[in-house]
Amino acid sequence: MDMTLEVKVAKIHSMAKMPTRGSINAAGWDLYALEDMTVPFRKSMKIRTGIRVAIPNGYEGQVRSRSSLGKKGLILPHSIGTIDSDYRGELFVLMTWIGESESYTVTAGERIAQLLICPIPDVIFTEVDEDDLGKTERGAGGFGSTGKF
Repeated sequence: MDMTLEVKVAKIHSMAKMPTRGSINAAGWDLYALEDMTVPFRKSMKIRTGIRVAIPNGYEGQVRSRSSLGKKGLILPHSIGTIDSDYRGELFVLMTWIGESESYTVTAGERIAQLLICPIPDVIFTEVDEDDLGKTERGAGGFGSTGKF
């Protein structure tokens, strides 16, 4: 089954890089910083990529942190950023520095995030009585209720 999906990318700056994949089975496509940017401790900065994308209808783009940067202390404060299929502006990656030094300098051409393209199903929410939701073993157990401590 062919699962190829075309995502159009426009480089809006001569130094911008196209998204790349680290391996044939990688789920995410690496996004690159367009320019040097210093991220001060506990501050969030928008890092430019210099690209615009056309996510196909029925899909979303998910911007996720790269594990190597998270290990150093550079994180995405919103965890995952969503790119809707009707957005056509430049992609930015919002990053926060929580590492041990006063700041972190993102360098031009550095891989700063991953872009995943994910299907979005058509959903219909139907209002029902609480009893019509059905019973599960977990029930109403919330945060941490399924973990073993």
